Amino acid sequence: MAEILQPDGNPSLPRPVTRPWLALLGLTLGVTVTNGFARFAYGLILPAMKTELDWTYAQAGWLNTANAIGYIIGAVLTLLLIGRIAPARLFGFGMVTTTLTLLATGYEATMGWQTFWRIAAGVFGAMSFSTAGVLTARLFPGDARRNALAIAILFGAGGGIGIMLAGASLPLMIELWGTGSWRYGWYIIGVISVACLPLSLWAAARLSVPAQRNTAAGGIKLHLIWRELAGYVGFAMGYIVYLTFLSAWMTDQQAPALLISAVWIIMGVALIASPFVWRGVLARHASGKPLAMILTGIAIGSALPLVLPAGGAVVISAVVFGLCVFMAPGAITSFIRQNLPAESWAAAMSLFTVVFAIAQTAGPFAAGALGDLTGNIGSSLLAAAAILLTGAAVVAFQKPLLQQDPS
Repeated sequence: MAEILQPDGNPSLPRPVTRPWLALLGLTLGVTVTNGFARFAYGLILPAMKTELDWTYAQAGWLNTANAIGYIIGAVLTLLLIGRIAPARLFGFGMVTTTLTLLATGYEATMGWQTFWRIAAGVFGAMSFSTAGVLTARLFPGDARRNALAIAILFGAGGGIGIMLAGASLPLMIELWGTGSWRYGWYIIGVISVACLPLSLWAAARLSVPAQRNTAAGGIKLHLIWRELAGYVGFAMGYIVYLTFLSAWMTDQQAPALLISAVWIIMGVALIASPFVWRGVLARHASGKPLAMILTGIAIGSALPLVLPAGGAVVISAVVFGLCVFMAPGAITSFIRQNLPAESWAAAMSLFTVVFAIAQTAGPFAAGALGDLTGNIGSSLLAAAAILLTGAAVVAFQKPLLQQDPS
C-alpha cells in the first residue's frame, strides 16, 4: 500500500507559507463565490424567477440540476488537468470565470440561456472548489489540528459568508422592487464576487505548487474507501434540495421576506461557526464517523420544519442545517489528508468531486418533480432527509485505511 500520511506530518510536504491565515481568507472567499453565490444564492432568487417566468417546480429545479451537470464536467476536467496544470492556476481560472458567469446570468431570461450560464457556473466553480481544498491542506504541513481547522473554515465560513450576504440582501430587495428585480440579484452577487477576486488570486499564488503528474495512480484504493464515497453520494443527493427549495417552501407558507432573510442569515452565521464545532471531530477521527454525524445533522435540519411545523422550527432547522452542511466536504478533505499520501490529495479530491457532482444532478429536478406531483415542495425536503440518513448509515462503517490494509 502507498505510504499513509500520519497526523504528525511527512517530510515530503512543502514548508509552511508565510501569512497562512490571510491566504486561508483568500481561499475561503473563493468558496464564497463558487458555492455561496454560484450555487446556493439561486435558492433565494428562485421564488421570484419562478413567479416572473411562470416556471413549474421541475423547471426551477432543473437549473440547479444543470449547475450540477456543469460540476460533473468541471470535476472531470480538473481530474484530467491536475497532472498538467498547477492547482493554483486552476483555482484562479475558476474564480475569474465563475464571477463572469454570475454577472451574465441576469442578462437573459430564456430557459436556454439560463441553462447555459448555470452549466458554465458549475464547470468553472468545480475547478476552484476541487483545488481549494488541495491548496488549503498545504497551509499547515505537519500540524493536524490547524490543518483540520483550516479545512473546516474553508468550507464552513466560505459558504456561510456567501449565504449570509445573499440572505441579507436578496429577499428584501425582491420584496421592495418586485419579482421582476431577479436580474439585479445576479448583478449584486456578481459585483461582490469581483471584490473577492484580488485576495483569492493572491492566496492561490502564495500556495503555487507544480502540477502533480500521475497523482491518480497508487494512492487511491476504491475497495477501501467505497463507504466514504457512498456517504458523499447521499450528501450530494440530499443537501441540495433544502438549499434549492427552502425559500420556495417558505414562500408557499406565506412567510414574509423578513423571515426568509433572517433564516438565511442565521444559516450563514451557523455555517461560519460550524468549523469551531467540528474541528476537534475532524482532527481526531480518520474514519467515516465525522461524515456520518454530519449527514445525520443535515437530515434533521431538512426535516424539522415539516415534522415540527411550529413557528420557530424553521429557525432551529436553519441553525442545525447550517452547523452541519458545509462540513461534509471538510470531512472528506480531512479523510483524504489523514489516509492518503500527499501526492494523491489532488486526484482524490477530484475523484470525490466527480462522484459528488454526478450524484447531485438527481436532487433538484427530482425534488421539483416530486413537489409538482404532490402539490407540496415540503415532501421533497422529507425525501431528502431519508436519503441523507441512508448515507449516514453506510459511511458510519468506514474505517481508517491503516486498520483495513496495514501493508
